[in-house]
Amino acid sequence: MDAHHLAKIKESVYSCTGFGICKGAYKETVSGCPMNLGSEGGFEAQTPRGIITMAREILEGRLEYTEGLAETVFRCTMCGNCRDLCGATDLKTNKPLFDPGLVALAMRTDLVELGMVPPPVRDYFKGMQVHGNPYMQPAEERGAWADSCDAPRYDGQEYLLYVGDVGSFDQHGRAIAKSLSTVLNAAGVSYGVLAEKETAVGNDVNKLGEIWLFEMLAQAVIEKYNELKPQKILSFSPHAYNAFKNDYPQFGAKFDVVHSSVLLADLIKSGKLTPKRETKLKVAFHDPCLLGRQNGVYDAPREILGAIPGMELVEMPRNRGNALCCGGGGGNFYTDMLGRDESSPARQRIREAAGTGASVLAVACPNCARMLEDAAKMEQLEERIEVREITELLERAI
Repeated sequence: MDAHHLAKIKESVYSCTGFGICKGAYKETVSGCPMNLGSEGGFEAQTPRGIITMAREILEGRLEYTEGLAETVFRCTMCGNCRDLCGATDLKTNKPLFDPGLVALAMRTDLVELGMVPPPVRDYFKGMQVHGNPYMQPAEERGAWADSCDAPRYDGQEYLLYVGDVGSFDQHGRAIAKSLSTVLNAAGVSYGVLAEKETAVGNDVNKLGEIWLFEMLAQAVIEKYNELKPQKILSFSPHAYNAFKNDYPQFGAKFDVVHSSVLLADLIKSGKLTPKRETKLKVAFHDPCLLGRQNGVYDAPREILGAIPGMELVEMPRNRGNALCCGGGGGNFYTDMLGRDESSPARQRIREAAGTGASVLAVACPNCARMLEDAAKMEQLEERIEVREITELLERAI
């Protein structure tokens, strides 16, 4: 059976020694693979090492792609935790020797070509192809959030604010977008939004292996932005931030992209934004995988929270590069391949946050906000711990 995308990274597949530390979860302070943590059966196939083993079996002709195998491969959240836990390094480049997530991605790409994707993944692709968003909403609704606040339309300002699908269509995502608009206005930042003219960047399409659809979405964004020539792109979505920064250069795009947490932390440092209202809250911060582990932004969100008078910042046992994934990466935010039972990463994470005694779990990603907010409801902890994006907390303080 055709596995040519997997064959392209054959050398990486065979770099794995099979030690198994990538599974993690051997101590309560060490993160584990979200796919494995969320598996009731604990099967080896649902671990990074299991993915590598299946990849080898496919390359050697002892295993074929099947719909059952696809159900497992599409559970990976691409969080990068297994890569960092492994720590195997290429001595020539000083970079990770291999990434099990990239192996899963190659397998997904093969499965997409073969038409062997699970129904939730298929439905997500259909929504993106037909409507341009997974919420299956008309394009004109994309800018509805901006119509209800003072978010200026883009007309050559310093920053072009990219909101994304979650910020445009999800209820909490829209609230975050409005909060950011309020804070930027208060700081006198020169920015504008495309509103209904904005289109999806396609990060999750790419991570689900539909590389042809991703290229189509990316080229449309690049063409539009090349015409607009923004000085800087600003986004509160680590998913969009990652796509602009790490994926779009393959298409020749060279955009200066900034995550909102970095800009807001700089505004506070420069005195252009001063949180004055005292907020006596104990707050735990959850590091989004695509902001922290994948792009190294750890300090800025904490600097923002630390600048709010009266706020006490506490750390969960698993934090920064060792943070537990919320389970929404790799497209799982939309496909829900990991499920929502009590072993799911999001529910484990909200229990961990509640265990610190914090009354607020702060995040820096609209996807994480929704995943953890839903988890709090399922754990019946919504009265005990509130899930808020850092910009919402900053807005309260100014």
